[in-house]
Amino acid sequence: QVELVESGGGLVQAGGSLRLSCAASGSTFSINAMGWYRQAPGNQRELVATISRGGTTNYADSVKGRFTISRANAKNTVYLQMNNLKPEDTAVYYCNVDRLFRDYWGQGTQVTVSS
Repeated sequence: QVELVESGGGLVQAGGSLRLSCAASGSTFSINAMGWYRQAPGNQRELVATISRGGTTNYADSVKGRFTISRANAKNTVYLQMNNLKPEDTAVYYCNVDRLFRDYWGQGTQVTVSS
């Protein structure tokens, strides 16, 4: 079992920045990809960014050039640096890890961007 704890969400004005963190604990060996997803009210959960254990990244087109995902394998932690935030980035952000072909999810952290 893997437990995920997210932090770093909050309220920010458009153009501002936030940094999300997600720390994994429990059975963390063999964690493969780590990533962030988000869900706005009335919308489906969507991919924001993922990063493989080797550091290969993938981003949604809507966040390319503004968000950066990174990870610290020794700390079993994944980060999401969000710059130039827009009101449409407002959502609950969820951490996700893939371990032995099973997905684990965090509880979510709210990000609200005011115009």
